[in-house]
Amino acid sequence: MSATQIFNEGATQERAENARLSNIIGAIAVGDLVKSTLGPKGMDKILQSATRGGDDGLVVTNDGATILKSIPLDNAAAKVLVNISKVQDDEVGDGTTSVCVLAAEILRQAEQLLDQRIHPQTIIDGFRLATS
Repeated sequence: MSATQIFNEGATQERAENARLSNIIGAIAVGDLVKSTLGPKGMDKILQSATRGGDDGLVVTNDGATILKSIPLDNAAAKVLVNISKVQDDEVGDGTTSVCVLAAEILRQAEQLLDQRIHPQTIIDGFRLATS
């Protein structure tokens, strides 16, 4: 029986604190990307397709859902933010950017608590207590 390789050649694996921090940073980056589109002074983003050249590949939008659908992600937590946005759009039809920014800000606060050496399970317990 031979071993089956499931990862690409040269793949690396992150563990514990490094994995947690890279996921948090990726999710915060996605939240920051769409945050500037919120509100009456929200800015437009220019999205350019990597596959189509010329003006056909350009999209100008301030819709957070459109932006989130258009960006390729390999960060697990960032993908969760995109999925949160899709669920919000399916269930309510509005608030896709706000829910993404809110989740990113909660993670930003969690990162600060982790920097203070508070155990992740304690942070989770605090968030659960806050929601009840």
